[in-house]
Amino acid sequence: MNVSALGAGAWGTALAVALASRHRVTLWGRDAAQLARMRDQRRNLRYLPEIELPAGLTLDADLESACKAADLLLLAVPAAGLRELCVQMRAAEIGAPLVWLCKGFEQSSGLLPHQVVEETLGASRAECGALSGPSFALEVARGLPCALTLAAKDQAFARRAALSLHGGRIRVYYSGDLIGVEIGGAVKNVLAIAVGISDGMGLGQNARAALITRGLAEISRLGIALGAQPETIMGLTGAGDLILTATGDLSRNRRVGLELARGRPLPEILRELGHVAEGVRSASELQSLALRLGVEMPITRAVNAVLDARATPAAALEALLARDPREEG
Repeated sequence: MNVSALGAGAWGTALAVALASRHRVTLWGRDAAQLARMRDQRRNLRYLPEIELPAGLTLDADLESACKAADLLLLAVPAAGLRELCVQMRAAEIGAPLVWLCKGFEQSSGLLPHQVVEETLGASRAECGALSGPSFALEVARGLPCALTLAAKDQAFARRAALSLHGGRIRVYYSGDLIGVEIGGAVKNVLAIAVGISDGMGLGQNARAALITRGLAEISRLGIALGAQPETIMGLTGAGDLILTATGDLSRNRRVGLELARGRPLPEILRELGHVAEGVRSASELQSLALRLGVEMPITRAVNAVLDARATPAAALEALLARDPREEG
């Protein structure tokens, strides 16, 4: 099978490496100079320096060429770059089945990835879906086990695409709950910042467990309001991804929270990080969506206050603790 991974960041590179032993894989990136360095060095020194690129992995900086023979496209750009890539694909009349890997909301529009794809490539495009779940790029590239979920409105496509990607150390489930899968992936990034702040302040594992559990309740309330299935929220792309991103040392969103707790300014943290932390980009859009739907998301609100410098981490914590007691749910 011919697979083209579009986006030469950490996740696109990791999946390309993982799939190259079973498929003919092409990795595309918008930066031709970066691709040339990767071709020479057989490493992605900017985003995944620990991993040697397999000899069979093709690198191509030309989008049309990279997609020409593809049976499946993996859109591995951040949420902020999804629209631009889809517009390029439409202009080039690239019509292969596609799966996007980004997790978050588009800034300014507040759209989920599937809504961006529908706006740019057409709502009638059936063979498309989202791949999500608890997965750090470095571990996937190293061949360590992981389990993911591939969701699409067309469940028959979800099943076919899942079967094509399933194998080796990657287990892929399939689902027809596209909204549930995308909501879990978007909200967990914001909640991971909250857990990072708590851990950075030394508040202990009791507080961590409380934040993860009540954060999961926020995902559930929002997801159900949008039509998601409760079992999706409790699965890999909801609970699973939240636990990993909130507690794993490789989590960029958790690292943002840890550094905020130490009093460092957000711009400085992001410059040093060098990678996209989707929770920072998604937080305000998430809060706006919750307000429009009338969904209570106090942890999300507290994270936004810290990111916007309207509250210190300590003040945001006090505001959360000062809330009146209520029935759990």
